[in-house]
Order: sequence, then C-alpha cells, then structure tokens
Amino acid sequence: MAGLMRSILPSFTRLTFRIAALLVLLGAPVHAAEPVRILAFGDSLTAGLGLAEQDTLPTRLADALNKMGRPVIMINGGVSGDTTADGVSRLDWALADKPQIMILALGANDMLRGLDPKTTRANLEAIIRKAKAADVEIVLAGMLSPPNLGAEYKAAFDAIYPEMAKAHNLLFMPFLLQDVAQDSDLNQADGIHPNGNGVAIIVRNLLPYVTQAMDRVEGAS
Repeated sequence: MAGLMRSILPSFTRLTFRIAALLVLLGAPVHAAEPVRILAFGDSLTAGLGLAEQDTLPTRLADALNKMGRPVIMINGGVSGDTTADGVSRLDWALADKPQIMILALGANDMLRGLDPKTTRANLEAIIRKAKAADVEIVLAGMLSPPNLGAEYKAAFDAIYPEMAKAHNLLFMPFLLQDVAQDSDLNQADGIHPNGNGVAIIVRNLLPYVTQAMDRVEGAS
C-alpha cells in the first residue's frame, strides 16, 4: 500500500498544479480575495435621493467592482442635505464600520447655501485628518461652484478640493458630476440629482480612482 501511494502522489501533485495553472490562464482566482470595505461618505448625491436602491451610486459602484472581480463591501454613508459640518459631526459613527477606503463627497450643500469656503475647507480638513489617522485610504470627489454665485466665491470654493488633495496626497476626482451636470437627459426633474443614466456615468468616471485606492489597500496588507 505504501508503495502504491508513493507512485500515485507525484502524479496527483502534477495534476493539481496543472489545474491551478489552467485556472490562472482562464482568469479564475485560485484563492478568493477578501472584500475591501468602502465607505461612500456624502450627501444626497451619495444617498441616492429620488432613486431606487439598485440605482444609487454606492450600489452601482459595488456592482461594477464585483463584476470586475474586485469584491467589496459597500457602505452607503450618504445623508441627504448634509453639509461638511454635518459630516464632521457623524464621522466617528461612520468610521465605526471600519472602512478601508472612504469616498469623500461632501461640500455640494455648503456651496448651494453659500457657506464660507474657509469653513468648508476646515471641515474637510478635519474629516481627512481623522480618516487618515484611522488608516483609511481616501478618494476625494470634488465639487465645483456655478458662476452665478460670483467669481470671487467660485474661485475660493473651486480651489478647496485640488489643494486639499495635493496637501494630503489623496486620489482625486476633480468633479463628481463630470459629464452629468446640467444635462437634462442625465438628471431628475430638479436638474440637480442624477437619474439612473447619470449615475452610470458617475460610476464609470469614479471607477479608476476607486480601483487605485483598492490597489493601495491590497498592496499594504
């Protein structure tokens, strides 16, 4: 019996190796990757105001990543109407979910209310510092002010996001609503919140930044 086993084992080992190699060539993972925990931390654009759950930005983004073979656990941390100050006040609660990545998408309501850009900057700074202290990789999703708020306000507000991204070495999507803003076919009746088609474009534009963040997280583990 012992002799028989010694003769069979080498063949079995070679067969196992060949199967594993074939799986790699076919693109099938030999070992399933651990899901990455992602917190989408924002306002109504994140929460999905006016949309069915399956059409919200966090859900669509999670679906796209999972289809790419990048498994995630997506946490919808969007609250409609939230300003950056509201984000600061609930950050500890959000970080209690132990995200590895945060998509930081706050500031639109600050701008719509004409709040002082210095206050918005200070609040985002506080959020970023606390998240980084918790070892969370951040993707900063920028926002832009419309011209009707005045050139001075627009210049001050628009400068916040690129300057924060540079100062903290963050992955940076310059404008969350790129290719979607002011397009009636891609927004709901209010002209502000994207519809399902608009969300699909946001996801497409956001994906490269999120996958880079996932690479950083997985490379550090």
